[in-house]
Amino acid sequence: MKEIASDIASIVGEENTVYPWENLEISQQKSIQQTTTSVNPPSCIVYPPTPEKLAAVIAAAYRNQWRVLPCGNSSKLTWGGLAQGIDIVVSTERINQLIEHAIGDLTVTVETGMKFSHLQAILAKSRQFLALDPTHPETATIGGIVATGDTGSLRQRYGSVRDQLLGITFVRADGQIAKAGGRVVKNVAGYDLMKLFTGSYGTLGIISQVTFRVYPMQEVSGSVVLTGTADAINQAASILRGSALTPTQADLLSAQLVSNLGLGKGLGLIARFQSISESVKEQSNRLLEVGKNLGLDGAIYADENDVNLWQRLQKQIHFPATESTITCKIGVLPSAAVDILNQVNIGLIHISSGLGWLQLEEQNQILKLRDRTLANRGFLTVLDAPVAVKQKIDVWGYTGNALPLMRRIKEQFDHKNILSPGRFVGGI
Repeated sequence: MKEIASDIASIVGEENTVYPWENLEISQQKSIQQTTTSVNPPSCIVYPPTPEKLAAVIAAAYRNQWRVLPCGNSSKLTWGGLAQGIDIVVSTERINQLIEHAIGDLTVTVETGMKFSHLQAILAKSRQFLALDPTHPETATIGGIVATGDTGSLRQRYGSVRDQLLGITFVRADGQIAKAGGRVVKNVAGYDLMKLFTGSYGTLGIISQVTFRVYPMQEVSGSVVLTGTADAINQAASILRGSALTPTQADLLSAQLVSNLGLGKGLGLIARFQSISESVKEQSNRLLEVGKNLGLDGAIYADENDVNLWQRLQKQIHFPATESTITCKIGVLPSAAVDILNQVNIGLIHISSGLGWLQLEEQNQILKLRDRTLANRGFLTVLDAPVAVKQKIDVWGYTGNALPLMRRIKEQFDHKNILSPGRFVGGI
């Protein structure tokens, strides 16, 4: 272990290498322990200060067949399967520069160690924003968001991470730097590696730079909350999906989540409108009228109350009450969302995509709910859970026929299997 740490330090410098294990922050130790099956801790955690140094570290790992666990700021390091036999942890946290903000073209290019909150602050100076709402927005890095495909309710209007990513630069498993895509919105040249790398959990390469499309900030924001019986909420969601209303965020909420937020009783539907003031008021009132006709309780949240409501909602979903809580990502037919939410205490599902989050307290709930989601052409993936739980179940629960193809792709990009071994579907 000391030899590996010494070799790494010779590449990036002692100031960018943390070892032995006891020198790591407690939070880092905990995250790594919850991510790997290794009996022995990694020899070091390394912070390359430039993409070139990152490439040199990965090249050394390739020559020596060291197993690498890539991360940003470790905010989502515990997601996915358990990594196997990790030798070094490589953080992109110090590769964090703004490369270009093309204000007129509505694009931004940044290094992936930049924190999401920092990037949003930069864009806000030009009245623009990146239309993602990831878990832990204050600490998450851009690279971690892309690697896990992490976004939330804003996908209702703006789509997923894949939809907004225009170009990437990444370090291959052999230490070579490669690029895909570009810095313009219309780009059709070459393979669409951006979509392949998004959500790959660092198993194909380590992303060092990305280009995103960005959007102008909206003038006004307001939200409507409807609460009541499952049937009425289901009808309201169906009406909203088929209407001319254009919410930027729209989710179904479990009854316990509604209660925790003090929004009322029963299941909930929350929809956020962002536009000019007249449009927000008109659309909010129309949705409120839909709820009234269905016998639902309704309320409008505006200005600071609106911002506070969404912040509290995110906290309820992404900060579980106990360490034993099992956090899952779910996907079902939107028409089945209410049925699923009736089976859990804490849950949120987007009304259009059918994607969402669940919090479970017992391991036996996983297989039961997974069967329900599969019956509705969906999936249930365990993101965060105690190591003991992840050792007993299939975290991903994938039942499709694409696993042989995934393995061939992994072989092409990382034939020595040194990058995030074990974290992805099928133990890839």
